[in-house]
Amino acid sequence: MGELAAIMHSHRAAALPCGIQLAGRHLDINVRARSQVHVIQLRGPLRLGEAVDGFRQALDELRDSGHARLVINLAEVPMIDSSGIGLLVRALASVKQRGGNIKLVNPSKFAVQTLKLVGVLNLFEVFNDEDKAVESFR
Repeated sequence: MGELAAIMHSHRAAALPCGIQLAGRHLDINVRARSQVHVIQLRGPLRLGEAVDGFRQALDELRDSGHARLVINLAEVPMIDSSGIGLLVRALASVKQRGGNIKLVNPSKFAVQTLKLVGVLNLFEVFNDEDKAVESFR
């Protein structure tokens, strides 16, 4: 069992920061539980390599722990490449198969344009406020 899954199983309320170094720039992943919803806060570019690999690992550990109600806060993600978009879409399909959903919060202008350009923005519910995204699961 991964570190994230162990923490989620122990039901600690503390957030789990997971920093991933990427060529001098990094993607920080912070996962915290709010009721029956897990909020994933990302900081940094979501692109091919260690950033996407680390995010995939966090998503896999949540899935393996049975968590399918996710809010992903993208406010501090300046860019998403095709591998990051692919991961978001695959994760959405996976949680929907288990009766869950992924809601996006505050995607940057670049992220919105990129998601729209490749035709997947309409697959996600997008919120400007994290609290509203979490409450939308009730």
